[in-house]
Amino acid sequence: MRCAMPTGLHALARGVLFAGLVVGQVSAQTSGEVEFGQAFDERQTHGPGDVKEGYESADYRTRSRSLLDRRGVRLDLIRFAQHAPLGLPPVPVPADNPLTRAKVELGRKLFFDRRLSINDTLSCAACHIPEQGFTNNELRTPVGVEGRSVLRNSPTLYNVAYQEHLFLDGREFSLENQVWQPMTAHNEMAAPSIGYVIRKIRRMRDYAGLFERAFGGRGPDILTIGQALASYQRTLLAADSPFDRWYFGGRSDAVDESVKRGFALFAGKAQCVVCHRVGDEHALFIDHRFHNTGLGYEASVGESRTGTTRVQLAPGVFAEISAEAVDAVTQQRLPNDLGLYRVTEGPNDRWKFRTQTLRNIALTAPYMHNGELDTLREVIDFYDRGGVPNELLSPLIRPLNLTEEEKADLEAFLHALTGNNVPDIVADAFAAPIGDLNAEDPNWAHENTLGY
Repeated sequence: MRCAMPTGLHALARGVLFAGLVVGQVSAQTSGEVEFGQAFDERQTHGPGDVKEGYESADYRTRSRSLLDRRGVRLDLIRFAQHAPLGLPPVPVPADNPLTRAKVELGRKLFFDRRLSINDTLSCAACHIPEQGFTNNELRTPVGVEGRSVLRNSPTLYNVAYQEHLFLDGREFSLENQVWQPMTAHNEMAAPSIGYVIRKIRRMRDYAGLFERAFGGRGPDILTIGQALASYQRTLLAADSPFDRWYFGGRSDAVDESVKRGFALFAGKAQCVVCHRVGDEHALFIDHRFHNTGLGYEASVGESRTGTTRVQLAPGVFAEISAEAVDAVTQQRLPNDLGLYRVTEGPNDRWKFRTQTLRNIALTAPYMHNGELDTLREVIDFYDRGGVPNELLSPLIRPLNLTEEEKADLEAFLHALTGNNVPDIVADAFAAPIGDLNAEDPNWAHENTLGY
């Protein structure tokens, strides 16, 4: 019998509807100190900030959430890395960047600081939104500084500590180095250089002494900034799900029979486990490899649209618009995304993308490298069809011939992978400062610049 590790704090129950998905509702009681005497609002644990349910109705009323009104709970996240939740292996930590509370706290501050972007508007959390599974439920591909389009869907940061290859094309190998690419990418945070970010942080008074305390007297530089952000991300470990409690914890009542049948399909007829691996003592649901499912190929060679499209103009107001008219006001088509080929330039690597984890997948819609599929049922249907045929299609992708009942069971299994400690991580994120610009900060709009 596998042994349970009681690290979770919450009970998974019932269901809450958001963004067209039914996900596990997690009780939002948390441990830790509540800041400012405010209660953590459990309604904000999951889902988009701009809730669009009922938008098709003429009597729609907005229920957008205020970023400034929400309150969080400061927690000691390092405990998840020190004692990984049930279902996860020990966290790999590089010898030259051991985890400390000071580094995690500093990395958390940096992660949510909008001032690290060129115009003080965009943080790491703008694309990896805590209450949206550290992804972005509202956009297929995120939007960077000044509305610049990003090529790929935001991958979840839950359990990113275990990834051997970072980015969906695998072009980076460590969290310490990875952090600099989004900060300096023109279509993301758009800092013109690494030195620009370092100088900016050095001139922000609220960072005075923080790096020195976390790194033994060493201030902000290319190494310490990367190490701090990496340390925070290594604590974002979400597991101890209903599946874990059943499969690894030996609790037969942790999931219902539909989930058990779904896992049998996952490991048997559907053969999902070939890429989304499950071990005897833990499961990352990844294989650290790259595969061509055909979706990238289809996006690359897609035909021009014809006919009309039904477009919603306002709540309850629709119109049939010609495809030509829609294309005229649509952003330019994103570049052909060749995936791993962009890294290796090997012809056989065209349209290969990194296997993504299935943990917490009910929280991380939309799906696939380009956010093309909106729901878990669409993902299941895609693989049931055998992906999109092309000359480089992975030999592991084939038609599955699943029945509707089998698809429902498989979906139930996927919903059972939501980590029991997700509310803790979200509550802690809500307690982080969001990096509002103040008069003392370096900025192009007033005299305190970076020396230009």
